[in-house]
Amino acid sequence: MIQIRKFVFNMFQENTYVVSDETKDCVIIDCGAYYEEERQAIASYIRDKGLTPRHLLATHGHVDHHFGDQAILDDFGLRVEVPAADERLMRKLPQQAAVFTGLTSLEFPAVGKYLSDDDHITFGSHEIMIHPTPGHSPGSVVFEIAGEGVIFTGDTLFHLSIGRTDLEGGSMMQLIQSLRSLAQMPDETKVYAGHGEDTTIGDELRMNPFMDR
Repeated sequence: MIQIRKFVFNMFQENTYVVSDETKDCVIIDCGAYYEEERQAIASYIRDKGLTPRHLLATHGHVDHHFGDQAILDDFGLRVEVPAADERLMRKLPQQAAVFTGLTSLEFPAVGKYLSDDDHITFGSHEIMIHPTPGHSPGSVVFEIAGEGVIFTGDTLFHLSIGRTDLEGGSMMQLIQSLRSLAQMPDETKVYAGHGEDTTIGDELRMNPFMDR
């Protein structure tokens, strides 16, 4: 049994997740904690619950999903693990911050690991599967908690919407193909997106105009 805690962080209202299980191990997904109170909130939750973070994961390389990377490194000694195809974007995080926020002095820690699609990620008694879903960015992935019917879609799939494709490396053709692969998952699969509310694959197939089996 897993427990999922969602935080909504930074000026982009980005969703950050802490996923834990009965062993008290946890993973942090897409840490966007920018403001000091946000950084304190996620650290306090982890410590108050007695959790041990094992991985800091990112679904892709856009800056709103990385504002908290330094805080997690400082507090828990973890460096972010991010899809290898987004290495170029990760090297340009300071430039992204300048373009999208006007902040010109932000620094980001070095990446801990560039993930390949067949990497095995474990925490506690659980394994995380990596599904490549390019389109929003070249390296965008979906993380699936094996056996739990839960996926974290980053900015690939939202409730009734999808991620934008007009940023560097974006491709609507690739994104549509990625959505078709997600559409093959069971209808009851719970979707935790990078922005907005939770949903399910079934609800998106019924109501999202971009989703089609």
